[in-house]
This record gives sequence, C-alpha cells and structure tokens, in this order.
Amino acid sequence: MLRMLFALPLFVALAWWASRGKPALTRRDVVAVIGLGFSGYYLASFLDFAGLAYISASLERLILYLNPTLVLFLGVVLHGRRVTRRQLMALGVSYSGVLVVFGREMTDLGPHVGLGAALVFGSALSYAIYLVQSGQEVNRLGALRLTGLATTVACVLCIGQFVVLRPVASVFEVPTPVLWLSLLNATACTFAPVILVMLGIERLGAGLAAQTGLVGPMSTIVMGVLILGEPMTPWIVAGTLLVLAGVALLARWR
Repeated sequence: MLRMLFALPLFVALAWWASRGKPALTRRDVVAVIGLGFSGYYLASFLDFAGLAYISASLERLILYLNPTLVLFLGVVLHGRRVTRRQLMALGVSYSGVLVVFGREMTDLGPHVGLGAALVFGSALSYAIYLVQSGQEVNRLGALRLTGLATTVACVLCIGQFVVLRPVASVFEVPTPVLWLSLLNATACTFAPVILVMLGIERLGAGLAAQTGLVGPMSTIVMGVLILGEPMTPWIVAGTLLVLAGVALLARWR
C-alpha cells in the first residue's frame, strides 16, 4: 500500500501536466481509463500475488511469459484479427512448456498448484487486456496522459483495499527502512516502468510491447534461483526453452 501511496501524487501530477490544453475526457474515455486502471495494475497485481502463495516464482514467471500469446488471442476475440496456422503452432509450443513445469509442480508442491496457476494466468490475462485496450486508447489520449490517469485509478483502488481490509493506524508503525524501500519501489519500480511501457505501446503496438516485456520474467526466474534459492531443475529449463521458442516463433510469424 505504501508503494502506491507514494506513487499516487506522481501519477496525479503526470495526469495534470499531460492534460494541459487537451480536450476534456468524454464518458467513453472515463470508462476506458477506469477499466485500464482496474485491469492493468490493480487486478493483475492482486491475482499475481495471490497465486504466488501456491506456486514457485519460476512457474509464476513462466505463466506470465504467455502474455504475447494472450495479446494475440484477445486481438482475435475483441478486434476480429485472423490467426494463421503457424501462429497456432507457436501457441502450442509455448503452452506445452508451461504444462511441462505445471505437471512437475503438481507432483512436488501438491494440489493447490492448480489454483495458484489459475490465479497467475488470470493475472496474465488481465494485463494482456490492459495492453490490447491501451493500444486502442493511447492514440486518443496520448501515452503520458493515459498513464497518469489510469495508474491514478489503480493507486486509489490499492489504497482503498488496504483501508477496507487493514487498520489504517498500522501505516504509522512501519519501520523507517521499509518507508525508504517503499519510496524506491514507488519511483523506480512503479512510476518509471509504467510510463516506459505505455510509451512502448504507443510506438510499437501492444504485441511487440508484450514481447519486449519478456525480459522481466526471465530476470525474475534467474533471481528466484539466486536470491530465493529455488532449484533450476531440468523441468524448468525445458519449460522455459519451450515457452521462449513459442514466443520467438510467434514474433517471427506475425
């Protein structure tokens, strides 16, 4: 919550600055901004953290690797885009990689792996919706204005959840190092990346932006091994290679 509390004034200031001299938002714009704020950060983050309670960080990141395939799927469902046979083959390769690791974790971690995987998949789907719909809205509102408005909504939702579920007084009991870490997360890990992603969507489109963002999941898999001590098993290596191969084929056969 502190992360979003510190980030909120930054996004409010960005929304104000980027809205200067621009036409007022229409009702359609307001609905789109609220929807993007809900799906792109609030819901995606909530489902991701909920899923991590049941599965390893490696499997979680592997599922998030499916994001470009979900962007393709949503393009078909929402905008009537066609899918080629080659693209379907690429999707099959990617999902087989996830199934390899999923089946292994079902054996090692127990029956709740299915629930965790479903929650993280919901997170990936929610973020894919954000990417696809952002690609539709960014040309209307501009990258910086849309980022400021939509992420302000996300910050308010996160803070509101904390107020409803936790005692507000607990905010004032947080140790000073946690406050500094939250401030770092708000600036370097929230404000800056969200702006860069939206600028990328504006210039590259949702599909290429999703593929470029796969650097994040790969780095998290590595850090899960180095920092959290998670094993880099042959199953994880095989699954990761299959997912990466599928995404690479998808990018090649666009």
